[in-house]
Amino acid sequence: MDLSAHLLLILGACALDALLGDPVYRLHPIRVLGAWTLLWERWLFRLGLDGHVGGILLWIATVGGALVAWWAVRAVLGLLHPWLAFGWDLFIAYSLLCARDLLNQGRLVLRALEGVHPQDLALARRELQKLVSRETEHLPRAGIVRATIESLSENLTDGVLTPLWALCLFGLPGLILVKVVSNLDSMVGYKNARYRHFGWAGARSDDLVHWLPARLSVLVIGLAAALLRQHPQLVLPAAKTYHAMLPSPNSGWSEAACAGALRVRLVGPIWHAGQRVNEAYMGDPDWPAELDGEDLRRALRLMLVACLIALVIGLALAPLPVLMP
Repeated sequence: MDLSAHLLLILGACALDALLGDPVYRLHPIRVLGAWTLLWERWLFRLGLDGHVGGILLWIATVGGALVAWWAVRAVLGLLHPWLAFGWDLFIAYSLLCARDLLNQGRLVLRALEGVHPQDLALARRELQKLVSRETEHLPRAGIVRATIESLSENLTDGVLTPLWALCLFGLPGLILVKVVSNLDSMVGYKNARYRHFGWAGARSDDLVHWLPARLSVLVIGLAAALLRQHPQLVLPAAKTYHAMLPSPNSGWSEAACAGALRVRLVGPIWHAGQRVNEAYMGDPDWPAELDGEDLRRALRLMLVACLIALVIGLALAPLPVLMP
């Protein structure tokens, strides 16, 4: 792997993501991957392979298929001109990074909240619904802000840190693998009757690829909080104390670290299917839970600086695969 080309790919993909955001069109690689995954799922279920074996075959088919498709197109374009192959790599890398879209969605919620009467929060709730799976119809202003901050901080790991660092350390194949695994988890990684066994491979591999980045997110958030003069001294204690509040082995780390950095309480009352499924707050009892737009603005600044720190760390790691024998 040529170091200059590797660095150019990383910087080019990040620059395109920052400038353009994630494009929305029918043949977006993630949409194609979703259709490919659904095709294999239906076929395996028709064959009666709806348990662990079928889930493992689905994992092999989706990960292998994505890698083979990328490599095959790259090989053909490389025969025509090396720069066409690089352009293909750049397009795929850019399409699989989504830091700008994550921050933009948070900004849309903030924009909907600003200048809105407390009793007229319909637009803010609709924008929030694009980020979360919980019920948002009756959330008050503070609940909207808390849920938005929670989503931003949770997605920092699987949406930014893991994909970016996978690209830096393992090149485009690493990024593709991470995104396929994340997509598998989002499609079949549920503990319900249909997917409890079939989705096991996708869910466990997703836990594995995000395990280390989730814990390193505490360091990244702590550095960002220090640069922004927020509350860096609370980041590690909050992460250690509250990360286990979430059922995921990974997502609680960045969310609890963010709660400490901002010195706010998150989570609180959550509704699903008309039932309240959670009451507890994440954060010390003396931290505020009645949050407003300024708290969301502080969280967006924290996430932006955390993304920039992650890029610096990634660029520092990028030479490692090149230098390894």
